[in-house]
Amino acid sequence: MSEPYSTEPVTLMEEVLPPDTNAYGTLFGGRLLSMMDKAAGIVASKFARREFVTVSIDTLTFELPARLGDLVEIEAKVVFTSTHSAGCLVTATRMTKADWNEERICRGYFFMVAIDSQGRPIPIPQLTPENEQQQQLWDEAESIRTDLLSRTR
Repeated sequence: MSEPYSTEPVTLMEEVLPPDTNAYGTLFGGRLLSMMDKAAGIVASKFARREFVTVSIDTLTFELPARLGDLVEIEAKVVFTSTHSAGCLVTATRMTKADWNEERICRGYFFMVAIDSQGRPIPIPQLTPENEQQQQLWDEAESIRTDLLSRTR
């Protein structure tokens, strides 16, 4: 199997606008989830130079709301691989343009599978953890994936 093309994270940033908010002036959870899913798909594609689709999302925790006018920054990185899939850790933070202080608002694991033009799974390059922190993230993602697989069989 070839080496990954890129192990660098992907960062997306968007401003929370009126169509993105609920009656309380906070960002819809589904809108945030969409932004996070997009980042996961991009980072997986950048990692393997393949097309990916979302297989599952797990341990997604909404910690704080983002409010109208806040900036939301999404960072995604591949932290785990199997033969055909990439486990991506995606973290969202909020900040205002007045102070740019970041607060984490959401974190979760997105599992993406590489597909060919007929939608069939195809192999991807494999990630090798290079330090203790990367190994911890690998182990966490692997545990989540194992649990997900045990529940779907």
